[in-house]
Amino acid sequence: MPRNGRDRPDPEELLRRVQADERRQRRGRLKVFLGYAPRVGKSFRMLDEGRRRKLRCEDVVVAVVQSPITTEIQGLLAQLETVPTITEKHAGQTYEVIDLAALFRRHPSVCVIDELAYTNPPGSRNPQRWQDVGELLDRGIAVITAVNVQHIREQQDAVERITGRRAVNSVPEEFLREAEEIEVVDAPPEALMGRTTQGTMPDARKLAELRELALLLAADVVDRQLQVYLDSHGVTARWGTQERILVCLTPRSNAVAMLQSGKRNTLRFHGVLLATYVEQANLSPQDKQRLDSHLAMARDLGAEVHCLKGSDFVEVILEFAREQRITQLFLGHTGREPRFWFARSPIERLIDAAEDFDVRLFPHSEAQ
Repeated sequence: MPRNGRDRPDPEELLRRVQADERRQRRGRLKVFLGYAPRVGKSFRMLDEGRRRKLRCEDVVVAVVQSPITTEIQGLLAQLETVPTITEKHAGQTYEVIDLAALFRRHPSVCVIDELAYTNPPGSRNPQRWQDVGELLDRGIAVITAVNVQHIREQQDAVERITGRRAVNSVPEEFLREAEEIEVVDAPPEALMGRTTQGTMPDARKLAELRELALLLAADVVDRQLQVYLDSHGVTARWGTQERILVCLTPRSNAVAMLQSGKRNTLRFHGVLLATYVEQANLSPQDKQRLDSHLAMARDLGAEVHCLKGSDFVEVILEFAREQRITQLFLGHTGREPRFWFARSPIERLIDAAEDFDVRLFPHSEAQ
């Protein structure tokens, strides 16, 4: 039973949920094979998934496969129906464009489409291949596709820092979140070193960093999908696949211990570190300086820093923690008792209300 009126969704919210469920039921299902480097084997895995679905009596066709085609891939293609691409030339460059009209007429149950980040020639129905895939999904056709992490738009800065290179084509991360399933095509970085000529593949250390980037991206997508499912079904608990640690800073916090502990935990569990402070009026110059120093330290450690506003510290922190799906909350604590025996401290109130995450207290003194 809802505890109060705020827990009961209004009619407009219920309507949005129903409409979203109807769209999901009509829309085709998307499965993405995510690679962390070239030659990791994502195209083979994608086609093998199509082969296995055909063996389960699903109607499967192949729309496009990236060249060059290896002997192993050719063997898989021989077992599947193919809808030929349309070859177009523009400005001296040859393009392989998906024949959407033919696929709409054929209307298979499942369509296999390689190289999701491909850019179509000028004048095409859609500028990008992932938009072609979106149209197929809208018509109820399931799609199996493949893409490398270097082509995910929001990950390109990180990939460039690792490799010194930036891919030209890209797919928005938001599109990946529409996938029913995302699977990282994993392989030991050392195994990739011999799959291409010298100098065209990053070294083993960089490959390991790219692999971790792909694994974290997949975990984040699954985490967000889970939260969307929970929200759409009116479940308020915040469950997730990653540790999401929130450090609450004040001018007198033991920021070094809190932030360093948070950073160690996020590295250990491949999580996300956030830091926040609730604005306070009339800070002294010394406190303002301490707070700025704490926030600078948080940014240096890679934390997402957020400034919150509100008169009730506890309510502000609780609302933000639930929105961000926080799993651990770090707080500073003076150890002082409430002024009156019947009063509860903000820390006690917060601990009592923290049903969805753990709270860790870090002592500090007024001198700090």
